Amino acid sequence: MKALEVQSLTGPTGIAVVERPEPEAHDGLVVIDMAYAGVSFPDLLQTKGMYQIRPEPPFIPGVEGSGIVRTAPANSEFSAGDRVAVWGSTCHAEVVAAHPSQVFSIPDEMSLAEGAAFVLNYQTAVFCLVDRGQLRAGESVLVLGAAGGVGTSAIQVAKGLGAGPIIGLVSTPAKADVALAAGADHAVLISDSWKDEVVSLTGGKGVDMTYDPVGGDRFLDGVRALARGGRLVVVGFAAGEIPTIKVNRLLLRNVSIVGAAWGEAIAGNPELARDIHARLLPLVKSGAVRPPIGNTYDFDDAVAAFTSLDDRSATAKVLLEIRAE
Repeated sequence: MKALEVQSLTGPTGIAVVERPEPEAHDGLVVIDMAYAGVSFPDLLQTKGMYQIRPEPPFIPGVEGSGIVRTAPANSEFSAGDRVAVWGSTCHAEVVAAHPSQVFSIPDEMSLAEGAAFVLNYQTAVFCLVDRGQLRAGESVLVLGAAGGVGTSAIQVAKGLGAGPIIGLVSTPAKADVALAAGADHAVLISDSWKDEVVSLTGGKGVDMTYDPVGGDRFLDGVRALARGGRLVVVGFAAGEIPTIKVNRLLLRNVSIVGAAWGEAIAGNPELARDIHARLLPLVKSGAVRPPIGNTYDFDDAVAAFTSLDDRSATAKVLLEIRAE
């Protein structure tokens, strides 16, 4: 089969498309003929040896994708021909074998391409916003990095759950358009005074929640933008820098900083992913959740796909097309 291979930990230039043996259909695994694979920030970090899971080259990357079931265990909920989304560690390949707990039926309302963008970001959004952040209807949310796959999924989930206003922080007018199209009520451009603009949009109160997958120098103003009793949810560090804070800032306005790691949570409780999937389905049926797709690259153009994440030119979800629908 054709597969993407990380051959050196040098970023996008260290990957190549190669031929690999198909995975064996061991008992208990779902074998999937892949159609699309997502290109996610954890994938990019793995090409640099900077992710918490650090396989040694050569290895096949890819934490999520979609395809058609080839074979499935008799006691699973899946059958040959089913359209499914899958998360794991080797999704950048023509064939993937995964445990049934890592496989999810794609709702009828979604295409296979959208299904490839459905698991990682949207499960993360529900876990971080609701399970950890305790988001309630009517609360205001600031989403940092609002034009990326993580940001757009948070906008849609928060909006679908009745939160608002939803404010997206972005770096360019084009990215503002992406955030607004995903459902944000406002888009704010990064500037020296963006925090003041966010506070102004809430009538001077500040936001009830900051959703932060970026870190770096935006983190502190994300805390400063909080209302009294607000909370910042730490989702990731796309900026590359892990920020620090003097904790007296938390006392001044009774605010909280909440760590939220979906992967760690489901490692300890695999059933949580199935539970979150069930909670997402009504949001899909209502139309609130519909994964926006950015650029879709041919499998042979994987270096360009990874580079778009690395140079921050990517918006929404970046996909690799493995087989046409």
